[in-house]
Amino acid sequence: MQVKKITIPDITRRKQQGPPISSLTAYDYPWARLVDQAGIDIILVGDSLGMVVLGYNGTVTVTMEEMLHHSKAVARGVERALIITDMPFGSYNASHREAISNATRLVKEGGADAVKLEGGTEMAKVAAAIVTAGIPVQGHVGLTPQTATSLGGFKVQGRDARAAKKLYDDALAMEEAGCFSVVLEAIPAPLAAHITKKLSIPTIGIGAGSQCDGQVLVMHDLLGLYDRFTPKFVKQYAKLSRLSLEALTVYKNEVEERRFPADEHSFAMKEEELVQLLKALGE
Repeated sequence: MQVKKITIPDITRRKQQGPPISSLTAYDYPWARLVDQAGIDIILVGDSLGMVVLGYNGTVTVTMEEMLHHSKAVARGVERALIITDMPFGSYNASHREAISNATRLVKEGGADAVKLEGGTEMAKVAAAIVTAGIPVQGHVGLTPQTATSLGGFKVQGRDARAAKKLYDDALAMEEAGCFSVVLEAIPAPLAAHITKKLSIPTIGIGAGSQCDGQVLVMHDLLGLYDRFTPKFVKQYAKLSRLSLEALTVYKNEVEERRFPADEHSFAMKEEELVQLLKALGE
């Protein structure tokens, strides 16, 4: 039976019709297949891959080629989910022409259905230019990891009234730019609720409370695969890092003790063929 692919209109309708939108990151073929099979609505090929897959200290060093590489792998594993790929730092900041060119590559070469970029009012014109070029855009305001240094680090944004109003205006600007949805990251829940009520496009929260139209998490955080740092807003549904380490240690021990491979993991030879082999070898 053919699987129905989720579209942008499907996502936008969910704001009014529900249920809340589920979104999760994936960075390669096998995990993308699992996330898709789980029925997750949106797969985000996030530049968080720089930290959880490539071992960088942040997302700023992630390149377009790296995003394309991982987006292609994800696209090969997905049948149903909407694929959104992050535009990495420096791929949309210089000019509208460069931003459109890079967004086009993520769709044409990377297999993305849409792209995501960080920033509010200051990036609204860039987002609008990409949308005008025919590429769906998801906005991202609040804690924006690509510019975390200028925000004072990875911490909650919009705690005071002035900063909250700025984020409110940022979200509105991204809607006006034509974005089909906007990610709200690490902002107070009441602020996220007000933004969600005001916008006509869906909000996708990550550390923004339960009143957003959907939620997104980094898969490695959700599954306990990344142990360098776990944000407050993450719920770990499994601890696969510990389970994997246990399995790898057992494997090592069984190899050293010659308990693996056992007979059931090995291939046999017919006795007569073995006899002929030994003759040929002079044994």
